[in-house]
Amino acid sequence: MPELPEVEVVKKSLEAKLKNLIIKKVNIINNKLRYKINSKQFDKIKNQKIISIKRKSKYLLINLSKNFTILVHLGMTGKFFIIDNNKMHKTSFYYSLKKNNIKHDHLIFFFNKKIKLIYNDVRKFGFIKIYHSEDVFNCEHLVSLGPEPFSDDFSSSYFKEYILNKKIKIKDLLMDQKFVAGLGNIYCNEVLFLCKISPVRYVKKINQQEIKKIIKFTKKILKQSILLGGSSIQNFSNSDGQDGNFQQKFNVYGREKGNCSRLKCLGIIKKVYTSNRSSFFCPQCQK
Repeated sequence: MPELPEVEVVKKSLEAKLKNLIIKKVNIINNKLRYKINSKQFDKIKNQKIISIKRKSKYLLINLSKNFTILVHLGMTGKFFIIDNNKMHKTSFYYSLKKNNIKHDHLIFFFNKKIKLIYNDVRKFGFIKIYHSEDVFNCEHLVSLGPEPFSDDFSSSYFKEYILNKKIKIKDLLMDQKFVAGLGNIYCNEVLFLCKISPVRYVKKINQQEIKKIIKFTKKILKQSILLGGSSIQNFSNSDGQDGNFQQKFNVYGREKGNCSRLKCLGIIKKVYTSNRSSFFCPQCQK
């Protein structure tokens, strides 16, 4: 599933190609995504210009000239392709052009300058909705989200107050979008490894110094991943989906039974489940 860094890279890619373009028409090939597409809503956005593209948590917000916003969630397998001068471009690094199957194309946006944007989603867990711009942050998908990891609101004092009297494991807390917006399973595992904290430790046993470390490494690892993905944007038209992929630098995620990557640690990566989600950690150095 695309997490915050992947969605941020998609946002940057879309903005670089689509900002100030005008939507001429939208072809809805299949309206049965996670939420059924309302074709009448899409009629309202014809001939509107893309003013900006923003990200909130794992959501994309495509803001249009007449106070409409297209809200997008990529689900587990959603992705965008841009066709410019008959040449297809990727918008992120986590998939391959060679493996694209047009039978999973669900929407096509036609712009001026002969540019097209295709939404492709194999499992159809993603969605695309239209909102009035002034209402979008009060919609059911965004209204309860916690602070962005990069914001000043994600602070030690906020963290400490939020966990007060809570009986929850630290991994489950970081996965809670009401606590912090955008963190997913992959990066939670990686952050806790850098902090030397076990994913199954309860938050009441997390001290002030560890809280500061979690905040510090959350920001650091997300920024690093965005930079790695962003560095390959220019090559999305010919990349096979590996260049710039942060997966090459995973310390624990997906590395069950592998050796711990921490210097002088002899631990073996273990896989456990917390709230039905896989957690990877080194029991030797993460306590």
